[in-house]
Amino acid sequence: MELKTKIHAEDGRHDIVITREFDLPLELLFRAFTEPELIEQWMGNKVLQFEAKKYGAWHFENRDDKGNVVFDADGVIHEFIPNRKITRTFEMRHTPFGVQLEVSDFYQLTEDKSQVKLHVIYETVEQRDEVLKLPFKQGINWAHNRLEEFMSKFK
Repeated sequence: MELKTKIHAEDGRHDIVITREFDLPLELLFRAFTEPELIEQWMGNKVLQFEAKKYGAWHFENRDDKGNVVFDADGVIHEFIPNRKITRTFEMRHTPFGVQLEVSDFYQLTEDKSQVKLHVIYETVEQRDEVLKLPFKQGINWAHNRLEEFMSKFK
């Protein structure tokens, strides 16, 4: 099965570029990334905090059936331009990965098709390479597929 979300990672660099086209209008795609109740639906994480503004904080977590935290990430939004751009920090707690910078650009391709381009910058090449050893490509594709399927009902 072809992975619709593309990940470009050049050897020796400390960043990756993730691109995905969606069969969604731009406004719906942007809402999926910025409205807590929508984020929870497609990501499967609990949104503990999400301030959709410059210098706004965000915090997501996920727990297993026994209540143990299995995913815990947070950061600060440094740039927020509706339907165009979100620049934020991302730190996954209780991992050795450190803080990364994420620049998310949103593009309208046609009336019913849009694209997100995520430029993720890691502190080191080694840190980026460790993340890429995880089932990262499959996970982000799975999440983006869920996003498109869930948000399609709002068209």
